[in-house]
Amino acid sequence: MPKQKTDDLLKLVASLNRAEKRHFRLFVKRNQQADAEILFLQLFDILERTGEYDEEYLLKRIKGIKKSQLSNLKAHLYKQLLTSLRLLNRNKDEAILLRENLDYARILYNKGLYRQSLDILDKTKKRALDVAAHTVALEIAQFEKLIEGQYITRSIEGRAEELGLECTDLATKISDTDAYSNLALRLYGLYLKLGLVSNEQDFFMVKSFFRGQLPKANYDSLDFWGKIYYCQAYAWMHLMCHEYPLCYRFTQRWVELFESNDRMIQANAPLYLKGVHNNLATLFNMWQYDKFVEQLEQLDLFPHKFDLTNNLNVSSLYYMYQFDHQIRRHYMEGTFKEGLGLVPQIMEVIEDNLYNWDDHRIMIFNYRIACLYFGSGDNDTAIDYLNKIINQRSPNYRSDIQAYSRILSLICHFEMGNVQLVEYQVKSVYRFLAKVEHLQETQQLIFRFLRRIPRIREEQLRGEFIKLKQKLDAVATKPFESRPFTFLDIPSWLEAKIEGITVGEVIRAQFEEKRAREE
Repeated sequence: MPKQKTDDLLKLVASLNRAEKRHFRLFVKRNQQADAEILFLQLFDILERTGEYDEEYLLKRIKGIKKSQLSNLKAHLYKQLLTSLRLLNRNKDEAILLRENLDYARILYNKGLYRQSLDILDKTKKRALDVAAHTVALEIAQFEKLIEGQYITRSIEGRAEELGLECTDLATKISDTDAYSNLALRLYGLYLKLGLVSNEQDFFMVKSFFRGQLPKANYDSLDFWGKIYYCQAYAWMHLMCHEYPLCYRFTQRWVELFESNDRMIQANAPLYLKGVHNNLATLFNMWQYDKFVEQLEQLDLFPHKFDLTNNLNVSSLYYMYQFDHQIRRHYMEGTFKEGLGLVPQIMEVIEDNLYNWDDHRIMIFNYRIACLYFGSGDNDTAIDYLNKIINQRSPNYRSDIQAYSRILSLICHFEMGNVQLVEYQVKSVYRFLAKVEHLQETQQLIFRFLRRIPRIREEQLRGEFIKLKQKLDAVATKPFESRPFTFLDIPSWLEAKIEGITVGEVIRAQFEEKRAREE
């Protein structure tokens, strides 16, 4: 077995929980004699105990095994593990259960038991339609047509006509859902490439792209999943165009569609969590604290709706979004020091690679953690986390976060009195920012100020802070310029420097003042 396949086997073994390991051993021994030696089970026990693949050690420990047999033994173990997991999870995952019943129907069909096959297909199709699994339902209907078209099954009169209309209807629903799913995915790809629009040219380009790709099917004619992807597509478009109230309208509808039918949450929990995440992110962008907290409490209740213990993918998304939005809450409240309590938990997940988070997500967490330390006044530790982003080997995504990281690093060094270091690093930051297309006016103003810092006398600093803040306040009112402040709250830092207090104190005072006005 190639090295990649060996690594895959080790990761699969490491991902098993106690119940899954116990089930696998029982599954393997179900038809074996008590004293029988099962070679692939011995291999499993060694890999599970050591966590590594040592060929020489395996050849010594597994009696009667030859080196040439190891490749096939690993492949067989991998297949047996997947078979065991499939059996264990068939009643916990609707898609697995539907496919299993479809396999049973095929077996009965191959044995010539057509009536029994049709009975299973009919029950499975009803179950598929209950969760809007129309692709599976169409496959079942096509199978029914095969049986009805080849054999006399004494079906009810008009069955052929009924199946034909049913297949046509299902194909239309699948086509409409697929069209909106494709649009949502294309918009997401555009977002990763472009980010949020930063000028009118990009704004009209996104709008034109969306209108040109928009499917003809209207919302009311769509099935459940079609409506979800419809909301997803519109949410992405409005997010990219800074139209947060409109984005919130569709993220909220997205979440409500799921919450009106808990069975759909079971059918596709990741898509539900994605909706909750986008809803919370939009509320954060609009600074709607009360609604944000209310929605965050709903996210807290998710483990009561879905069993996280047997689905690592869903638990990964849940904890990722939990950490993300708990940090955002501390940003809104100005409680940066309290937010530092989340850092050990997040870093444990990242360092142990519990959930296989990708580099993009880890970059976001490093930046959010750096902001927590910056807000709490620990600039030295903030720089440590920013360096994890800055020292990455030219990632081809999120140039905005990379730019903010470099600017925030300069600010932290300035706060620590490293003026000469700031002067030195300004040059490398300038070279990086010169490569970033569509650098926003906010970023340009901040960087120009930082370039001038070494030449500003100490007694002039307060006046320069006031001038920069006035400029940024004016820029913040312009279209497409509000986004940078959600990632790098420079106005609050400037306010802190002017007033001689910490950033956390400024944001906390702003938060309490706004809460008082709302009451």
